[in-house]
Amino acid sequence: MEQQRKSKEEEVVVLDFLPNGYPFDSRPSHRKTPIVQVLGKKRFTLLELVPKKDVFLQPNQEVYIGDGKRDQIHHILGKLAYAKLTSTAKSSIEYVLKDLIKERELDFIEFFNTARPLTTRMHQLELLPGLGKKHMWAIIEERKGDPFKNFEDLKSRVKLIPDPEKILLKRLVLELEEKEKYKLFVD
Repeated sequence: MEQQRKSKEEEVVVLDFLPNGYPFDSRPSHRKTPIVQVLGKKRFTLLELVPKKDVFLQPNQEVYIGDGKRDQIHHILGKLAYAKLTSTAKSSIEYVLKDLIKERELDFIEFFNTARPLTTRMHQLELLPGLGKKHMWAIIEERKGDPFKNFEDLKSRVKLIPDPEKILLKRLVLELEEKEKYKLFVD
């Protein structure tokens, strides 16, 4: 996940599409710009985009925003704060994150296999909701012999561990809401 911090988002998932712009925009409707609120698939970046003319997007639709020819997106306005998400975007973000966690299972397993201490008193694994010192040490001991292969392997080898997908989802939402000092996954 470290090398992903240096690269740009190329693929995003639509959280909400506002064909008439934001409702609080006081400009006349013919001057409003359509807005797309999206979540990056690589670095979980919340972005605000402007679609091309006559393009209509659906929630959960994947869209290319990388360098080169973009079929649906005119330009990127910039990063978006979680607080500025529409209620539709906020309600769909957990479903999108669940799908991305499943899709990127090997990346997250790599995190469990390589997580390291942040300070002398705190480990990256302890930042995951529901994981304390006992789970952290159990994970560290288990991965010494053979790295974890997937979530099922992790659950079967570390006794009484909470569901890895659920704790990752909780952590991602907390990071997106900017309620955490340390960022493990969100840029």
